[in-house]
Amino acid sequence: MQTKAEKAALGETLGPVALPEAAQEGTGVALRPAVLNIRTVEQGGLRWIDIQRPAHAELDWLRRAYHFHPLHLEDVMSKIQRPKLDEREDYIFVVLHWPIYNKITRLTTSSEVDIFVGKNYIITSHAGHLRPLLRLFQQCLDEPEVRARAMGRSSGYLFYRIIDRLVDYCFAPLNKIGTNIEQVEDMIFGDKVRQTVYEISLIRRDIIAFRRTIKPQIAVMASLERRANTLAPLLGSGLDEYFSDLNDHLSKIWDTLEDHRDVIEGLSATNDSLTNTRTNDVVKVLTILSVILLPMTLLSGIYGMNFDVLPLRSHPYGFWITLLAMGGIAGGMLAYFKWRHWI
Repeated sequence: MQTKAEKAALGETLGPVALPEAAQEGTGVALRPAVLNIRTVEQGGLRWIDIQRPAHAELDWLRRAYHFHPLHLEDVMSKIQRPKLDEREDYIFVVLHWPIYNKITRLTTSSEVDIFVGKNYIITSHAGHLRPLLRLFQQCLDEPEVRARAMGRSSGYLFYRIIDRLVDYCFAPLNKIGTNIEQVEDMIFGDKVRQTVYEISLIRRDIIAFRRTIKPQIAVMASLERRANTLAPLLGSGLDEYFSDLNDHLSKIWDTLEDHRDVIEGLSATNDSLTNTRTNDVVKVLTILSVILLPMTLLSGIYGMNFDVLPLRSHPYGFWITLLAMGGIAGGMLAYFKWRHWI
């Protein structure tokens, strides 16, 4: 029968973590243990602690178990913390945001992950929306080979593997934006003008949200790459190439977003031009009709007056002669417009 410590060494979960039972003052009745939303996996002396939807109980547990700076613990609970990299003597604290696409609302939002990296541990705190992070942790729990590859070197390498999964996760919604742009290209020359404008607006919103999320990460990853050698005693050596690879991927994502933005702006301008052209054509036709009807309306209005002196008023074919005159006027105006290449 394996002990809990032996199971932990093999990478099995130690959570949910329960606080020790405490007796209520003056009653002697033990309170039910408060279960923390914390999972742990270990491999070769390296521990990965994952906290989902941290609350005050999880924060108190971190405060007692590790000597983190109080401001960093406050940042874990903050919902408006910008991406950053803080270095302490015995750990680094990293805040990162990653895009999450909601298929129902078709809205891209950002999800925050806070990471403490020490010499022999990594602590990740997030809201539970980042599927690559959840998938990697579960694989480390269930698959010894994955656990050995991800956690068999150093905390810095595990940190790289986590960020690499999250960076790769950005390419799927990025490719989806590219697919949507191609669909809009086909819609522009169709008749669904209102739907085209709506789709262009949605893609614009996705690109803006994506750029707003990714841009701060580039500075954080660049800072991490520059300080890789300085952080080697804490994270492990030989990680500068890995962090450089992350920067390359983020740069590719950013460049692709810039290309998508230029394309969608061009498509928007093209759609506006086509819409203006269609509108001008409609206005042109209506104007021609109005100009043709104007003398006919004038003539019919004159003959609608009750005066006996009007020509052809008593003529037996006066009505038909008047209609023929109106038709001649309309035909003459159409011929003139055609001669001037207005129609």
